[in-house]
Amino acid sequence: MKILITSLSLIFSMSISAQQQLDTIYANDQKNVALFFPNPIRQGITGASHFVFTYNREKEQYFGLLQAKPGTESNLLTVSSDGSVYSYILKYSEKLPELNYFINENESIGSELPIKIKQEPEFKPLNEYANRITHFQKFSEYSLKSNFERLETKRKKGIKVQLQKIAFDASEVYLVIEVKNKSGIDFEIDYLDVYRTNGNNKRKASYQRLQQEVIYRHKIPQSVTDGESQRFVYVLPKFVLGDNEKLMQELKELKGGRKVVLETRF
Repeated sequence: MKILITSLSLIFSMSISAQQQLDTIYANDQKNVALFFPNPIRQGITGASHFVFTYNREKEQYFGLLQAKPGTESNLLTVSSDGSVYSYILKYSEKLPELNYFINENESIGSELPIKIKQEPEFKPLNEYANRITHFQKFSEYSLKSNFERLETKRKKGIKVQLQKIAFDASEVYLVIEVKNKSGIDFEIDYLDVYRTNGNNKRKASYQRLQQEVIYRHKIPQSVTDGESQRFVYVLPKFVLGDNEKLMQELKELKGGRKVVLETRF
């Protein structure tokens, strides 16, 4: 492993030396030469074993100490905590021109940051039904224009909710719903949720209510003004009610306490 690291550092040294002239640092085996970097040292490697560069490997610090024994020149490669790379030629000398080197950021020969490969974003629909929205629109419009049966109606405080039609197409079910307002006050819709219910609402222990996913809403209004009616369509994944199950629609007013609950069996 040491041979591999040394080889890599030498190869790196050769490549950057072709780009710019490296400064030389002198060291010997009698004194410590201190190198102070602008950022904490994360890694330091010398190209030959007779040069030793020590630094705190457990807690990153800004300085390292260099010593050397007689031998051929080599190099020092250091990487700081911000990814900056520094490289110097190392030589043994009995007389040291300097004992302390304060290194500036502009002495960095480059960055360790990896090359980012731009990848084309993979197109994914927002959900599994995203590519069928146009079909939902067309079939919903067709359902609004076709004949209806008035399957169930609920009136409360001047607000009428009527389930007019249930249509099946492919793997979806379409609910045509009408909301009519004769209350004297505009009705702002908070939500209209759809549930499958089982049991008696008066007997809480045996009553179950499961909210159904609505995959598309067609022409649902934000509010129904007094004296008007609005018809719209809810599209749900196809389902079949059990023997004791009912389909519930719960309409709730946004800024008020009015709520209308409609239940039907089909």
